[in-house]
Amino acid sequence: MTLTAEQREIQALAREFAENEIRPRAAEWDQARALDDAVFAKLAEVGFLGMTIPEEHGGLGLDPLTYLLVLEELAWGDAAVALSVAVHNGLVAATVVRHGTPDQKRDLLPALASGERLGAFALSEPQAGSDVGAVATAATRDGAGWRLAGEKRWVTNGARAGLAVAFARTGDRKLGAFLVELPAAGWTPTNRELTMGFRGSETVSVELSGVAVPGTRVLGDPESGFRIAMEALDQGRVGLAAQAVGIARAALEHAVMYALGREQFDQPIARFGGIQEKLAEMARRVTAARLVTHHAGAAMAEEIGSGPDSLTARAAIAKLTASETASWVADEAVQIFGGYGYMRDYPVEKLMRDAKGTEIFEGTSEILRLVIARELLRDHPSTTDRRVT
Repeated sequence: MTLTAEQREIQALAREFAENEIRPRAAEWDQARALDDAVFAKLAEVGFLGMTIPEEHGGLGLDPLTYLLVLEELAWGDAAVALSVAVHNGLVAATVVRHGTPDQKRDLLPALASGERLGAFALSEPQAGSDVGAVATAATRDGAGWRLAGEKRWVTNGARAGLAVAFARTGDRKLGAFLVELPAAGWTPTNRELTMGFRGSETVSVELSGVAVPGTRVLGDPESGFRIAMEALDQGRVGLAAQAVGIARAALEHAVMYALGREQFDQPIARFGGIQEKLAEMARRVTAARLVTHHAGAAMAEEIGSGPDSLTARAAIAKLTASETASWVADEAVQIFGGYGYMRDYPVEKLMRDAKGTEIFEGTSEILRLVIARELLRDHPSTTDRRVT
């Protein structure tokens, strides 16, 4: 796929930002289990907190492919930073852009683009992960507005956010999507999750105790939340695929450099056929994962196709392919590093932990295979309609 001059320029900017502002701090953030405020200020300064927001609202208005290129570079620097940026852009800002009223866009998007407000996406619950229909958080009428009560889990940016898209049940089997401006009375971040990877990312549980939401802060109508959530997850899965590609690419590059510098039996281990086979296969898988991710990005831009060509299918295929590639490539990188790869002093150990998270977030690999099969079979006639002759 040929990139335009502008796309290459933004990609180079993201790579430079990741190399100078993210990578030098990645190990520190991983150990401290926290990102600092300064990195978000710098992300806002270069416009990366407004990538999916139109220029008229203060954003960059990037096309999907350029957005994915930036996410890959940020994840190459540190997956925790990329995850926070992707949630803010892909799940929150893009959802407001797609479903917000003119007043909601005017009031909320400029603050998201400038970094004044960070976005959080509150969908999952203790008993509602892949099964979005099991959401139990309740939204009850309160005059012209609503009150939200329940518990959310795995909310990235949940304690730092200035705006959350929160989903709650508004009726029997109906969900609403609510824009919660933070801080808000009754929105209480509780447990900070002790995750295997993405340790710098702020992932928390949140208790909602009668959180007041004005009627003007409902996305769509009060019963359209399920559709909004599914559309957001499609967008998010493609973004997570790009992050997985960035992790895998980083692991491959570290493995190449180590193989060239590490000597055994009086020669660099890069000269050994077994190591060359590993590196070649790692490169093949990274390239394939990137192409599949960009293929899904095209569906984000055009919103074309149905069944296996739908955004839902392409997003699931991209996320499944890239996440499993990231885990496989990171595992091979650790193997190439040998004993050193198992030590926290070397970067591939962290990459292996981060890669595993991409197989779980926003739909496990098992769920994604079900999604792909469902989309593949959607437009096919039932076997009961066929005559066997």
